[in-house]
Amino acid sequence: MSDADLGLALPLPVPSSELQARLAVRRSAPAQALAGPGPSPGEIERILLLGARSPDHGKLFPWRFVVMGPERRAALAGALAPLADRQADPGKARKVLSKLTAPPLTILVVSTPIEGHKVPVWEQQLSAGAVCMNLEHAANALGYSASWITDWYSYDPEAVDMLGLVVGEQVAGFIHVGTLAEPPLERPRPDLTAKVDYQP
Repeated sequence: MSDADLGLALPLPVPSSELQARLAVRRSAPAQALAGPGPSPGEIERILLLGARSPDHGKLFPWRFVVMGPERRAALAGALAPLADRQADPGKARKVLSKLTAPPLTILVVSTPIEGHKVPVWEQQLSAGAVCMNLEHAANALGYSASWITDWYSYDPEAVDMLGLVVGEQVAGFIHVGTLAEPPLERPRPDLTAKVDYQP
């Protein structure tokens, strides 16, 4: 969108049974089960464009993307392997590294809040989370499955350095994108009677 497009009237929402049907069965994919084919370069750009249309109080864009191809992720998994041995469950820590190497595409979403701004850091972090969810929706809209995860290497200080994050940044999520050989199974969903308080 160019500066000339700013201020243009956008279409109002209209009922969409297709969108409702998609949301009704939305399900994150097991990251290790994601395989090719993955999105083309043009589709990746489209996913990022749609994902970036997320709530953002203050128009700060307090996040950034790192598009990670197979070579980068293989190298990262190899570098992270020694750090896995220091985790509470080394075996599990090593096993989850396959989430980095199996999918054909990974988009790392980095939360980059601006300290001292009138928009609280928490709200800026929520914006990064909204972007993660929108990336999943965008990938699904193009016919791909996706998985939003973090895992231990999102929080280990040395691992975070390997990801290229700087002071003040955090991993909002790794969005893994690809194709599933079999449909995912449904998982338990919340009983909304215990989660909703209607106040007239």
